[in-house]
Amino acid sequence: MLEDLKLEKMDGKMALIVADAVDYKGFPADRSKTGGWVPAALILGIEIVERLSTMGIAVNLVTYMIGVMHLPSSTSANIVTDFMGTSFLLCLLGGFLADSFLGRYKTIGIFAAIQTLGTATLAISTKLPQLRPPPCHVKVGSSTCKQANGFQMGILYIALYLIALGTGGLKSSISGFGTDQFDEKDEKEKPQMAFFFNRFFFFISCGTLAAVTVLVYIQDEVSRSWAYGICSFAMIITILVFLSGTKRYRYKNSSGSPIVHIFQVIVAAVNKRKMDLPSNVGYLYEDTPEASRIEHTDQFSFLEKAAIVAEGDFEKKLSGSAPNPWKLCSLTRVEEVKMMVRLLPVWATTIIFWTTYAQLITFSVEQASTMERNVGSFQIPAGSLTVFFVAAILLTLAVNDRIIMPLWKKWNGKEGFTNLERIAIGLVLSIFGMAAASICEWKRLSVAKSVSGNPSTLPISVFFLIPQFFLVGSGEAFIYTGQLDFFITKSPKGMKTMSTGLFLTTLSLGFFVSSFLVSIVKKITGTRNGQGWLADNINKGRLDLFYALLTILSFINFVAFMICAMCDKPKKSKPSLQMVATNEERC
Repeated sequence: MLEDLKLEKMDGKMALIVADAVDYKGFPADRSKTGGWVPAALILGIEIVERLSTMGIAVNLVTYMIGVMHLPSSTSANIVTDFMGTSFLLCLLGGFLADSFLGRYKTIGIFAAIQTLGTATLAISTKLPQLRPPPCHVKVGSSTCKQANGFQMGILYIALYLIALGTGGLKSSISGFGTDQFDEKDEKEKPQMAFFFNRFFFFISCGTLAAVTVLVYIQDEVSRSWAYGICSFAMIITILVFLSGTKRYRYKNSSGSPIVHIFQVIVAAVNKRKMDLPSNVGYLYEDTPEASRIEHTDQFSFLEKAAIVAEGDFEKKLSGSAPNPWKLCSLTRVEEVKMMVRLLPVWATTIIFWTTYAQLITFSVEQASTMERNVGSFQIPAGSLTVFFVAAILLTLAVNDRIIMPLWKKWNGKEGFTNLERIAIGLVLSIFGMAAASICEWKRLSVAKSVSGNPSTLPISVFFLIPQFFLVGSGEAFIYTGQLDFFITKSPKGMKTMSTGLFLTTLSLGFFVSSFLVSIVKKITGTRNGQGWLADNINKGRLDLFYALLTILSFINFVAFMICAMCDKPKKSKPSLQMVATNEERC
């Protein structure tokens, strides 16, 4: 009887243990004392403030560069896109450090502190008059403006790229550490994880809305230094809140960086490039448990040479011999790399969308600053026009979920659009968005030419810009969810973090492509006196033609995407060539 009670008690304790997680002391995590919604909510606070800081700075930075630092329009746009591109590119660095060395908890804490330092430096640089050029000297009929010098721009760059570094580290770990607080194998916690993803996107939207409304208003009407100081103070508070949950968090041990695993396969395959593949894949090395193996495919067979067993591939250890991962990789590891390679065509053909997105936080904001923005006695800040972009995202998601999907299911019996279909819809909407932007800019320029002098505000309503914000915003609602779904579901289980990072690099490269295009167009169409398509004075340029160029490039990219989407089917090997045994079984 006593033994039965002891067994029941032991079973009860085991049921409370989360199999693949530990607590802050390194002991197996107790389900009743760690994880769940309270720790997850503490983590989400960091995400809100990260969005508030990054987007609040980005959407209104171009007006600061032009109006305060007195930089040309194209240069200002490139500074913003380079800043945003670097922020997303550094997600790969943050993910690598979290997977290989620091873990997600330490990565969040360290990079949140780095972003706080960046926003504090930016607040100081916008406050001290020594760190910005003097105001323009206005004369009758003209004005003389002195551009910011190298030292002033250097301090500004240090602030911006500290923020970019902090953003990259945070974005790579926050969502992952949040999901670590739920056990997907537990029937009660699994639905909570899905709910967490919904709340995660909701909090991103809340942070962005606060950034493009409240924070932009404070920048324009109160002080930029106050606005950036608020970001620093808010991040300090959320860091303290985040640290307060240390004892409640669940921590998961990393299995190593997927980037390292990919390079191991490539290095092993290259070193064995002169060796011939066996006629039967069963002779290739495999040590993965049967349940975790990936079905063999014929594509990219060169990589399979990494699984050829050769002399010197095994190293002797105290526990026995083990393969050197830089010389011999399992066939499943090779197939994982193949799966990542198959993501690349779709990855490449979604970059251009984020190039069009970059225009909405650069040139479109500059357009808005020249247009009539008054609603009664209230003047809408130029950077706050992006609120229509965020509203379009939320509205599109709601309409898609409540109206389009039920009708779609009723019409053809499918639950909803596939991930590739959603990406295609997003690309199409971005094409129409750039076409609308070109038409709107043509109208704005015609008004500018009809007005005598050089007025700061043209007699045309800023609400003419809404179509381009709405169309590209609706496009993001489709393409963001489609990309995220595609990169997660099409990637191997052990490389989900890597595939998410790969998805975020499309945003990064989209911003860098925007900077590249601006530089090329400026060089080809520009003149010595600052004219051309992207003139120093936006009213003297032909931004409508630049938008038209993006429309054409987006259409060509859409055709390329459709070709890649139709070819997105792995070629499975013939049944006769399927694996028959592992090397260990044959031995």
